[in-house]
Amino acid sequence: MSLHPAQVLISPVVSEKSYGQIVENRYTFKVHKDAHKTQIRQAVEQLFDVHVVGVNVIKVQPKPKRRGLIQGTRSGWKKAIVEVKAGEKIDIFEGAQL
Repeated sequence: MSLHPAQVLISPVVSEKSYGQIVENRYTFKVHKDAHKTQIRQAVEQLFDVHVVGVNVIKVQPKPKRRGLIQGTRSGWKKAIVEVKAGEKIDIFEGAQL
């Protein structure tokens, strides 16, 4: 499946763990469910003009949720942890408090 780089990366993940990894040049993104490591690498390099060292992909499983008698599930998604070359930054995370 051919995806445009803007379609591969959906949003950055905002959490304490993801902001803690910025010190190690690792950035976490929510990605398209059909995207693979090569597409994620190419999308980050094209959109942010950095060199990617490594990509780890994790599939976040859906969780059953319940509110009173109503049952449902929270949808699953795919996230990617992208490590960039030392000395390079992604500007979208620039205002993060570490």
